[in-house]
Amino acid sequence: MSSDDLTPDAAEQARRRRAALLLGDLLPDTTRDERGDDGTSAGSRRDDELLRDVPPHHGG
Repeated sequence: MSSDDLTPDAAEQARRRRAALLLGDLLPDTTRDERGDDGTSAGSRRDDELLRDVPPHHGG
């Protein structure tokens, strides 16, 4: 089946699928500045710090 036989939407999906197979995932899920030195998310460390500082009367 050639791309001429497909609907425009199906042709676009096929093109994207081929590009994904050839190129892989071009963008990482997180950037370097979002990750800590050990590879963990810097945001999760900050969240943990904030959760430790919750006063007892706030149910934390």
